Amino acid sequence: MKRIGISQRVESIQNYSERRDCLDQRWSSFAFELGYIPIPLPNITLDKVIRLLDVLNLDAILLSGGNSITSINPSASDIAPERDAFESALLNEALVRDIPIIGVCRGMQMINTYFGGKLTVVNGHVAADHAIYAINESDQLPKLVNSYHSWGIDANGLAKDLDIIAIDNDGNIEAFEHKNKKLLGIMWHPEREMPFNKLDIQLIKRFL
Repeated sequence: MKRIGISQRVESIQNYSERRDCLDQRWSSFAFELGYIPIPLPNITLDKVIRLLDVLNLDAILLSGGNSITSINPSASDIAPERDAFESALLNEALVRDIPIIGVCRGMQMINTYFGGKLTVVNGHVAADHAIYAINESDQLPKLVNSYHSWGIDANGLAKDLDIIAIDNDGNIEAFEHKNKKLLGIMWHPEREMPFNKLDIQLIKRFL
């Protein structure tokens, strides 16, 4: 089977004075549903990223959710500068190596900011389902998606290297793709749907 590396959120555990890399167990099940073996990626320092990718020889990379992006919301209680730095380096190296990239929620936000896009505050998108609409009528997407974010991308905030796939009722961008690379960003969490939505599987497989 092919291998997909999945980035991890950082949790600060005060009782143990530890900063832990964590991954929702549902991601493993979702990866196998895609036909991939999941490999959690540690938030290592930049000088070790190239060595990590050399050894793992990944077929795809998924940037998962969790943690506010430090440069966007530096006062947030859940920021993880080490994760921001790792994922930026990971994105850079993955693009050089033409490794397919999937960004989910925060992962989508990271991709947009990496390419020079901007984020804006959105309301009513935390623990709430809402409708999305495909830009291209031929794209088969879920009609209703979950939502766990307070920052989004409006029409003016999308990086120029990216194209819109889906929007919500307010025009916020819910999914995008890169103009030339195998790269997909979605703002909802496909791993949190039980059972998994076949349309999510179908969409992500297009870019793997």
